[in-house]
Amino acid sequence: MQSPITIEQGIQAAGVGRFQHTLFVIFGLVWAADAMQVLAIGFSAPSIAASFGVTVPQALQTGTLFFLGMLVGAFVFGRLADRIGRRPVLFAAIILDAVFGVASAFAPDLQWLCVARFLTGLGVGGTLPVDYAMMAEFLPANRRGRWLVLLEGFWAVGTVALALLALAAGSHGGEAWRTIFFVTGLPALIGVVLRFYVPESPLYLNRNGRSDSARKVLQRVANTNGVKTEIPPLVPQTPEKKSIAAILSPALRRRTIFLMLAWLLISVSYYGVFVYLPVKLASDGFSFIRGQLFLVILAIAQLPGYALAAYGVEKWGRKPTLIGFLLLSAVGTLAYGLGQTAAVVVSATLLMSFALLGTWGAIYAFTPEIYPTTLRASGMGTAGAIARLGGLLAPSIVAPIMVSSFGMALGIISGLLVLSAVSVLLINVESRNQALE
Repeated sequence: MQSPITIEQGIQAAGVGRFQHTLFVIFGLVWAADAMQVLAIGFSAPSIAASFGVTVPQALQTGTLFFLGMLVGAFVFGRLADRIGRRPVLFAAIILDAVFGVASAFAPDLQWLCVARFLTGLGVGGTLPVDYAMMAEFLPANRRGRWLVLLEGFWAVGTVALALLALAAGSHGGEAWRTIFFVTGLPALIGVVLRFYVPESPLYLNRNGRSDSARKVLQRVANTNGVKTEIPPLVPQTPEKKSIAAILSPALRRRTIFLMLAWLLISVSYYGVFVYLPVKLASDGFSFIRGQLFLVILAIAQLPGYALAAYGVEKWGRKPTLIGFLLLSAVGTLAYGLGQTAAVVVSATLLMSFALLGTWGAIYAFTPEIYPTTLRASGMGTAGAIARLGGLLAPSIVAPIMVSSFGMALGIISGLLVLSAVSVLLINVESRNQALE
């Protein structure tokens, strides 16, 4: 009779291959679609205003409600994934995302559109933390960080797709937003079908007293990967349910506080750099920075950032890589102050696209690894909610300062990024090559 093995040993035995590649594409498709949904706000607002006869700020309420939905969805669905399982929550979130994303295109008035965008945001917010938690739970410790960073790279794919879509939809005039919302909702509809392929997480099953079911999932992974092995019985784990307050238990309190602070500061800085800074620069004569073609160039600049982050998290560790990208982002922000010329604006923006998106890749890889299975999706969901809070706070923090003093705004954003690096430094764990608990 074979001796029982740990869940990490089972994941190692099942190997990395076709199963994980398929999972990667399924989750990546939805991640790209979610990027399109998030970035569509800026491109759709003018045509929404024209269609319903309202001002652009009134049309932007659809974006505010979308972010509010993301905040609620990230927290609620992340928590549910730890309570009832990853798989059912994945389905619920992607169905909300798909149905109301497509329905947004058919809204008869602004009120209905606001409701549809809130519900779409609820689904989008729910998919992100659960997808990352689940992807992490199908990967061995020595490969996990790289794969999680590269999954974030689908954001660049979604960025390019949206830029091309916005160019095509521009010919539709005041109804362009309907085309944008309809097309951005289609990948989520495809995702609903593809999610049937995804089994329940073996870590979740084993942690909830279903070790035989977990072994069967790992055997399926091995068979799909072409690994000729029989997965032995797994060491059973005692079923355990923890409240959301457990992320602030003595063992997790320090990492949670400093990690969530980092998420908040990075989010405020990101929206300051890529939403409100372009508005300021466009008013100063650099209107190309808000164009679709430049958005494609920015997305291309993100790819080497993700590649370096994927290399760094495995070579140097999660924390050193994340801190390095944050400090580079802080320097890049100050680069805008070197002079109001096209060369400076383009160079600084490309550097920020490289550095800040590398930052996102590293923190998305780090976060699910520092929580146990019973709290992993809750931790990711809380981080996602904090990030959306940062997006909602950015207008009141960054926008007024950007209008009154450009130099001060650059200094504040740079300071927030340095403070975020300090927060990461104070997290009392490094998860490189560590098995998930």
